[in-house]
Amino acid sequence: MKRHFDSLAREMLQQRQTTHEVCRQFSRSPSKGNLKRLKSLFAHCGESVFIEAGFHCDYGQFIELGDRVFININCTILDAGRVSIGHDTLIGPNVQILAVTHDVDPKRRLEKGSYAQDVIVGNNVWLAAGVIISPGVTVGDNSVIGAGSVVTNDVEANSLYLGHPAVKVKAI
Repeated sequence: MKRHFDSLAREMLQQRQTTHEVCRQFSRSPSKGNLKRLKSLFAHCGESVFIEAGFHCDYGQFIELGDRVFININCTILDAGRVSIGHDTLIGPNVQILAVTHDVDPKRRLEKGSYAQDVIVGNNVWLAAGVIISPGVTVGDNSVIGAGSVVTNDVEANSLYLGHPAVKVKAI
């Protein structure tokens, strides 16, 4: 379900600016203190979560991380919608998780409206390097998304998906 929001509203701009600064500080100096500040932005952050430098998000407050999540370098999460990442999930370098979309109709797009669509990534998932997850997608438990894949539809649990757009290759 798409939810309209005004990304140009003053409070949204201020919140993004604050969150972006926390992300920049962590990227410049991925110290325990800066990691703690980053994690404090999230709606939930489980135990033993590891985040490499280069992490970027828009708001933080819509991100939920399960226990033992590993996020590799240069991960981007556009989180105007809820982004839930399950326990024991591995996120490779340069992964993008996008919970924001815009109008396709060019006239409506001129209105600069934004829409939030939740992204749910299950438990024990591996998103390999360069994966892009589109708004509104659910990735089932124990699945693997191959490097460079673009996920535009839901992913079945216990499955390997590859390609652009990602398609099921086999059950695992």
